[in-house]
Amino acid sequence: MTRNIFWILLLPLIVFIWHCASSCSSNDGKGVSPSYASDVIPFFQHWNLILGDGSNVGQPIDHASEDFFYTAHDERGDWVVFKAPNAGDTHGTSNNTRTELAQLKKWYAHQTAKLSATLKVMNVSTTGDARVAASYSVVIGQIHSADGHENEPLKIFYKKFPGHHKGSVFWHYEINTAGDDNSGRWDFSSAVWGYDFSIVGSGDNLYPDEPKEGIALGEEFGYEIEVKDGTMYLTFTSAGHETKTFEKNLVQSEYVSASAIPEQIQKLFVPIGQDGVERLEAYAEEGLFFKLGSYNQTNGKSPTVNRNWCSGAETHDGDVQKQYADGNYAEVWFRSASLEIDDHAISNKGYFIKND
Repeated sequence: MTRNIFWILLLPLIVFIWHCASSCSSNDGKGVSPSYASDVIPFFQHWNLILGDGSNVGQPIDHASEDFFYTAHDERGDWVVFKAPNAGDTHGTSNNTRTELAQLKKWYAHQTAKLSATLKVMNVSTTGDARVAASYSVVIGQIHSADGHENEPLKIFYKKFPGHHKGSVFWHYEINTAGDDNSGRWDFSSAVWGYDFSIVGSGDNLYPDEPKEGIALGEEFGYEIEVKDGTMYLTFTSAGHETKTFEKNLVQSEYVSASAIPEQIQKLFVPIGQDGVERLEAYAEEGLFFKLGSYNQTNGKSPTVNRNWCSGAETHDGDVQKQYADGNYAEVWFRSASLEIDDHAISNKGYFIKND
């Protein structure tokens, strides 16, 4: 009799456990996402997280934001989702919204630092002016300067024109402009798969041909950034695509005179007055740090302001949910990432004090 009572009392608990196990093992065949990004990629103690509403939430350990930063699960495993609308509140002096990690420490180009990531881009803006180079693009990784003009020796982009199946991956080197006036800064763009930044449409809704060697939305790829002894080394990998490698000297500039400005820049930036030259030592004397996430490059500002960076895209007056409803946002999923930095890296607190 006692034994029967025991099983009667235990039966509801068994049913509850069985139900939880069943529901947690499947979600339309795709499983259930872990609760927090820090359960997927355990390196968030090294970063502050900036959200698409402009806020700095600090170190995003056990943190989720349903509009900007959360987890997802598919047949490949668990992912960290970074989402940023075309218009929200921006961080610092940027025109663009971001949901992005920014490193808590800074280091110098003569030291050693490495960031690697595996990711897929799930969405870029569905609107924008095709003649504006930044339209339909998102930055998924950066090296940023914490000092001086706070320029960016590296920005890794993904861009896909509306109606195309495949998009392009390319990277930028932004000059560390000589002098106190940074208005003449410009970016030199190098194609990885597909086009570089300079390939634009012939009309506001007229697009170039689809890139033959591009990357589709939802297609996984990876990058590795390594800086050592003053040089930046980049490696890009994706199944079914040729591995691409690049290197760039960060401490000795090749752009110190007007005659050294590349043809790409002569056509893209010089006509709008961005015709600066770089200091000889480039980024040698400035603290640098990594960024990673979804830095949406499409915005609602008029192309008459800047024909390379102001997209004239739909923003629904900043209503985030309306932008998400009709595709006016950038969304990037990261499956893995790792960070290595020099033991002598120092606090990057000054950057956040200046920009938050």
